Amino acid sequence: MRSPRSVVVAGAGAAGVAAAETLRREGYAGSLVLLGAEPALPYDRPPLSKQVLTGAWEPGRTVLRDADHYAGLDVRLVRGRAAGLDVGRALVRVEGAPDLPFDALVIATGLRPRRLPEGRDLAGVHVLRDRPDALALRADLETARAAGLRAVVVGAGFLGLEVAASARSMGLEVTVADPLPVPMMRQVGPRVGAAVAALHRDRGVDLRMGAGVQEMVAADGRVTAVTLSDGTTVPAGVVLVAVGAEPAVEWLRGSGVPLGDGVECDEHCRAAPGIYAAGDVASWLNPRYGRRMRLEHRMNATDQGAAAAHNLLHGDVRPFAPLPYFWSDQYDVKIQAHGVFPEESDVTIEEGSVEDGRFVALYRSGGELTGVLGWNLPARVLPYRKRLLER
Repeated sequence: MRSPRSVVVAGAGAAGVAAAETLRREGYAGSLVLLGAEPALPYDRPPLSKQVLTGAWEPGRTVLRDADHYAGLDVRLVRGRAAGLDVGRALVRVEGAPDLPFDALVIATGLRPRRLPEGRDLAGVHVLRDRPDALALRADLETARAAGLRAVVVGAGFLGLEVAASARSMGLEVTVADPLPVPMMRQVGPRVGAAVAALHRDRGVDLRMGAGVQEMVAADGRVTAVTLSDGTTVPAGVVLVAVGAEPAVEWLRGSGVPLGDGVECDEHCRAAPGIYAAGDVASWLNPRYGRRMRLEHRMNATDQGAAAAHNLLHGDVRPFAPLPYFWSDQYDVKIQAHGVFPEESDVTIEEGSVEDGRFVALYRSGGELTGVLGWNLPARVLPYRKRLLER
């Protein structure tokens, strides 16, 4: 297989950085461009909802690698947002900058947060995806705390609950609203979701489950309250909308690259000849489960970035078949999960107890083990992870 003369990696998050580093580590010596939409050096996102939001870390601490690292790898960092793809001419269009030609392309443009039509243009209503989002939200949280105002989080998934925990640690009163009956219902199911609810209520969070947003109330262009679908109105000095995210694929529309729930790839992360995708934006066929997946997990971004680069360079020799893994830190609790968690799963507490705040939960579907979740028992999760890997 002929090695490409030029590779563009579109997206400078964890997946894009892993792809660029893997190409160099495995012997690629041609031109290599890492295209990032932000002016900052590529950085890690998980600390944004925790350490950066609370002020425990300065933003610069999230940087994945320093500038000298990229120079040493002869990786050219280009600042600009991917605005279009011309497959026929092998060009990435860049907003406000020259086109980038390529022989091979890795798409790693990640996600963009969903917004609610209610409150879209109001001051004090935030989403959280990038570092500027985190700093703007932190400033408003600090202002709300000083004024004795409440924070409202719309959405009780990972991100919303991590922000709720951070806001409580900063001393704010917090309300979390979600239409589902328990927090993290889609990620961990009702039984562990109930434990998550108890965790937050014990820390003083006002959980409004089964309630969506009906209206954002404002005065002088700034949010002052949130009216919920149950008819109640919650005062708000600051609001975070955490209702999920969508793959950032708008720049690819009309290019011919297959799109569905993200960039559709085969088991080698290949979307088209010479074009691969990795990370949150990639929907690929996972041979471990025999079905298409798109994972919004930090470790998957790194692993898939490396896998896509390897297959680009060596010719689709290694199917990407990971066991999914995710974690969440909320207060003094670390939740770690391996595998998949179907909605109809039968859940058993295998070790420890929910009441003691340390347990291992096993998820089975059709009698078959599909996932393991640890709650402050990281070492005890590993034997079950091994069982999942051996299946």
